[in-house]
Amino acid sequence: MNIKEIDNPKQIKQLSINELEHLSQDIRTFIMENVSKTGGHFSSNLGITDLTVALHYVFDSPKDKFIFDVGHQSYVHKILTGRAKDFSTLRQYNGLSGFQRRHESEHDPWEAGHSSTSISGATGIAIARDLNKEDFQVIAIIGDAAILSGESLEALNYLGSSNTKVIVILNDNDMSISKNVGGLSKALSDIRVSKQYNEAKDNYTQFMMKTKTGKEIYKATKKVKDKIKHRVMIDSLFQQFGIDYLGPVDGHDMRELINALTTAKKLDHSVILHVKTIKGKGYPRAEQDKIGLYHGVPPFDLKKGILNKTNTHSQKWSEAIANHIEYMMGKHDDICVITPAMISGSQLNHIFKSYPNRSFDVGIAEEHAMTFLAGLSVGGKFPFLSIYSSFAQRAYDQLNHDVARMDLPCLIGIDRSDLVGSDGSTHHGVFDISFMRGIPNLILMAPSSQKEAEAMINTAYYNHDHPYVIRYSKNSISKTSLHNDERLEIGSWEYRIHSDAKTVVITYGDHVNEIEERIRSHNLSCDLINARFINPMDEEMLNSIVDKNIIVYETCMVNSSLGSAIVLHYAKHHLNVNISLMGIGEHYVTHGDIENLLKQEKLSMDDVELRIQELNNEKRES
Repeated sequence: MNIKEIDNPKQIKQLSINELEHLSQDIRTFIMENVSKTGGHFSSNLGITDLTVALHYVFDSPKDKFIFDVGHQSYVHKILTGRAKDFSTLRQYNGLSGFQRRHESEHDPWEAGHSSTSISGATGIAIARDLNKEDFQVIAIIGDAAILSGESLEALNYLGSSNTKVIVILNDNDMSISKNVGGLSKALSDIRVSKQYNEAKDNYTQFMMKTKTGKEIYKATKKVKDKIKHRVMIDSLFQQFGIDYLGPVDGHDMRELINALTTAKKLDHSVILHVKTIKGKGYPRAEQDKIGLYHGVPPFDLKKGILNKTNTHSQKWSEAIANHIEYMMGKHDDICVITPAMISGSQLNHIFKSYPNRSFDVGIAEEHAMTFLAGLSVGGKFPFLSIYSSFAQRAYDQLNHDVARMDLPCLIGIDRSDLVGSDGSTHHGVFDISFMRGIPNLILMAPSSQKEAEAMINTAYYNHDHPYVIRYSKNSISKTSLHNDERLEIGSWEYRIHSDAKTVVITYGDHVNEIEERIRSHNLSCDLINARFINPMDEEMLNSIVDKNIIVYETCMVNSSLGSAIVLHYAKHHLNVNISLMGIGEHYVTHGDIENLLKQEKLSMDDVELRIQELNNEKRES
């Protein structure tokens, strides 16, 4: 079957088991060849290929609703629903999304981008179906890390008490982006049953280990015993929610998958079908990957794999931040590090290896991570939490209520701030300033260089007086080899260009260097201010530039941005200023390369230059 000629999943329903297996392998090859060229989510889609083919064989999309948790593992679903011909545009500007997208296909009833929403969404869709007296299946496909997070457990708890039917497919590959953590994760592979059973087990072990013969019998029966206990444990875990359990099923055995899915389809109540898969199936390097290297990939050579490129002159922002945190941990034993399942993404691998007792991966649990940070601070430690901007949205209440309200000393690193590119609207870090600027006690910072970032980290630690936030993008920056021990005055800004020009640009982070380069290389008559503290602001400097044309440049939402705060400052003091705000309006930004997204939002350096020239040529009314 020509994969690019598949325009409807009904086309595979007449295939034999053998033909379905060949189709799965062809799809794997197709994904490897295409994603290695465009970049995208690699291992998860190779692992779920057989399961997705079986799902479309047994169920009837779009009548039956497939909800892929997060949605980054829906590539096979896209292929089987007629989108293979467009895969060269995957995650490209104006191309296919890397996630389920409702406007992209009638086969995508749900879209997410963040984990653990599928069961809640599926339950709502199923109850609406029942109220409307409709007849279709709702299937939530969720990973073993996501199913054990807070929202999933809340949803399971509710689903078990409702009269509706949802089929929950537990795609169990023992991996999140990297290796799973936590007690409930261990419950999927270890034996944790009742107190009576454990007591009996201990007595049995002690008795059998007393003699040589007993030891041999114990060794011979252990594997069978463990398999039985494993099944009992799983059944017990999910039946606590009042939901039936089927499995585990081999996620790469097509016949077994079809039989299990058919059984789940015939039931008149909710069920969890436990499917064991291999993440990265079919590509040995991805199968053996334990740190998430092949989770989300850039374009790479399939034959050579992803090569670790070392650059002595540049580094990612997250690497610069992690390196200085590790330097500080070597000097101060009260510093602890927390991440919600993003050790590799936040460049924390070396810290976790060097300081295992002070490094904590809490799993996909952003809310817990933030309040855990608060607890560490109350306990006398200085915690650093590294969290992606779009994931930090999930911990707003904990940041506001548990951290800032108690004014707890800590440092929060907001990684992947501003536009992130091909992951699109669910991952752009454009909302964090909007929801953090108004929180009392919070010091919000944005560095423009490694040196400035290190000074901000030092300031937060040595001041030890408030919660500090340092936000940075996924871009690369220049690398310097020495750590500095400088500190900054809270709320202080600095001139990068100060020539008494008619127009001044206020910006922060990466944009400081970008705009400085444009002003200098194009000989623009314009001053430049590095607003390294977004909150509090440098009010003295603001009051000193009221006679200038002011441009505030940001790649975040204009509403509740630094620019809007500056406007409010001038209004409160009844100061008449000519101010232009450049930022993102009231809409969600699509996916694509940063250059095209900036052009779309009229935030490119050409747009900045044009605005400077317009203001310089404009006669100001008195």
